[in-house]
Amino acid sequence: MTMRDIILRFFIGGTVVSFFAILGDIFRPKTFAGLFGAAPSVALATLGLTIASHGRAYAAAEARSMLAGAAAFFFYVCIVSFVLMRYRPPTWKPTLGFMPVWFIAAFGLWALFLR
Repeated sequence: MTMRDIILRFFIGGTVVSFFAILGDIFRPKTFAGLFGAAPSVALATLGLTIASHGRAYAAAEARSMLAGAAAFFFYVCIVSFVLMRYRPPTWKPTLGFMPVWFIAAFGLWALFLR
């Protein structure tokens, strides 16, 4: 990755983050600003740069990997949310304690579908 790619990713990601933050500010609840701000903007910037530098086929593989990671993250969030609502522990304990679940789910999906 060249310095040009890093600078482009920074500006594209920042622009998309700002756009999603504006959308989150317009719509309710306000917490959507953070949800829509980070990951989609970085993913879109990365995919755009990947298409430009490596082609569409490579970018498609990267997009599938992003989807698998998102599905694994959703699984992780469901478990952490359940534990937080049910048992009310300090937030950091299930957040850190269940992180291996996220990694196992992500690598499991990769092994099943993306290899």
